[in-house]
Amino acid sequence: MNVADDKTIVKEYFNSTGFDRWKRIYGNGEVNTVQLDIRKGHQKTVDTVLSWLKSDKNLAEISICDAGCGVGSLSIPLAQAGATVYASDISEKMVEEGAYRAKEILGNADNPIFAVQDLEALNGKYHTVVCLDVLIHYPQEKAAEMISHLCSRAESRIIVSFAPKTFLLTILKKIGSFFPGPSKTTRAYQHREADIIDFLQKNGFNIQRQAMTRTRFYFSTILEATGN
Repeated sequence: MNVADDKTIVKEYFNSTGFDRWKRIYGNGEVNTVQLDIRKGHQKTVDTVLSWLKSDKNLAEISICDAGCGVGSLSIPLAQAGATVYASDISEKMVEEGAYRAKEILGNADNPIFAVQDLEALNGKYHTVVCLDVLIHYPQEKAAEMISHLCSRAESRIIVSFAPKTFLLTILKKIGSFFPGPSKTTRAYQHREADIIDFLQKNGFNIQRQAMTRTRFYFSTILEATGN
């Protein structure tokens, strides 16, 4: 199955059963043990990125694109901190939920700006481009193209997170594939950290900070890279 099919699957999933599941995970409602662990893991990744961006003490002066914004878990606190935020996601329902949450928290302000858009269609220029936990939907042969496009939108910095490809996680993923069920979602692609770093460097971006979020069921490597 090709990437176009993968993208269609992702879009349809997050506009249907996946939306309800991940809306709960990214919210404060009741969830099961696995979903709660994933919620905590994702929030740790968001908190790490927020701490990096806030530590530079220039949020009010920069524009940030949150590519694959989901329900606004990162976009909304960035706007609260003073950044000008453009938030995009392939899922119309996710974008609607993000805009709703932003209105509830921030009032009728026009920041963040939410839009339905996939990574390939992302346009404009931004001081910083952030793409958290989205590359899990892209196979290795397309990850380089996606990162190259994201880099072309970033004037100064790019921050990405991804599921790391390690021996242990590969084995766990293989075991999980033998137990299909209602919690199974879309394909989950892992990536070697060395490959992602290489993709960034080939586009003129060098690593400045990196971190790893690890819980029982959530694993994510975070990389910050700045342009030459």
